[in-house]
Amino acid sequence: MLAEQLQQTIDFKTKPLGALGHLEYLAHKIGMVQKTVSPELLNPHMVVFAADHGIATAGVSAYPQEVTYQMVMNFLGGGAAINVFCRQHHIAIKIVDAGVNFDFPEDLELINKKVRKSSRNILEEPAMTVEEYQQALENGRSVVAEIAETGCNIIGFGEMGIGNTSASSLMMSQLFDLPIVSCIGRGTGLNDDQLQNKINILSAAIEKYPGISTPDDIVQTFGGLEIAQMIGAMEEAFRQNMLIMVDGFIATVAVATAWKKNPEIINHCIFCHVSDEKAHLQLIGLLGQKALLNLNLRLGEGTGCALAYPLIQSAVNFLNEMSSFEDAHVSNKE
Repeated sequence: MLAEQLQQTIDFKTKPLGALGHLEYLAHKIGMVQKTVSPELLNPHMVVFAADHGIATAGVSAYPQEVTYQMVMNFLGGGAAINVFCRQHHIAIKIVDAGVNFDFPEDLELINKKVRKSSRNILEEPAMTVEEYQQALENGRSVVAEIAETGCNIIGFGEMGIGNTSASSLMMSQLFDLPIVSCIGRGTGLNDDQLQNKINILSAAIEKYPGISTPDDIVQTFGGLEIAQMIGAMEEAFRQNMLIMVDGFIATVAVATAWKKNPEIINHCIFCHVSDEKAHLQLIGLLGQKALLNLNLRLGEGTGCALAYPLIQSAVNFLNEMSSFEDAHVSNKE
């Protein structure tokens, strides 16, 4: 009944049928999540999870591992791209230390959810123990539960972690039984030789752990602490009936993991952009979804979410504020 009501409300706005394209789909989705024909966006938040990866020491990234903590300091200082875009669109931003290999001063506006300093090197052992993985999930859930108390009903997730496209490529390969080479991209900007080295390293990691198949086992073995916390955060956002803005490749791998465990979560997800990371478009397609923007971004941080937020606002606004043919005394198509 609500689905029909929403569609009728959208169709009878003063425009040709379907003329607002993907915004109409978005308005319908938001109305269904909020169970109303008059949805609203309240106290939007962006949460950036940061952690280091043991596999980064093997040379899978163009940048050294210390960039992770340096960028966290940049986030806290308000100088990163995500800070700029969140300020512009009035989105509250929270930075979470999920497992950065650094001792931060205690007086920072940083949410300390550190499970350990960096995931382990998966060429030697699984990225996390079972206990560390469960703690990471719980930490992510607790961050969102606290934000939900502010009345927030739309939330986006970003990440920072040198080596995390490698972890995400491994997870995608295992989640969807794909050859690892089809899931690997240039990450932070690898040249051809570095890319081949990354392929060799990740292929070796796959061979080391045969028979890993459940979503939880895949994250625990191949993932990162920030990815695990993001999964827990997304699961809690779904439980709190929030809209979930999905950023790039790494965030989409996190959603795909949550979706493998509970397919209903996809109904709450708005895929904000297609990143320039090679496998991202393929992954969005595997989830049966379509993204709002294609700007060749490959930054992470949640930047795609912040940039897409005004479009999400526009979808809600046209549903609530645009006149119907009847209200405006405009003749409809026969």
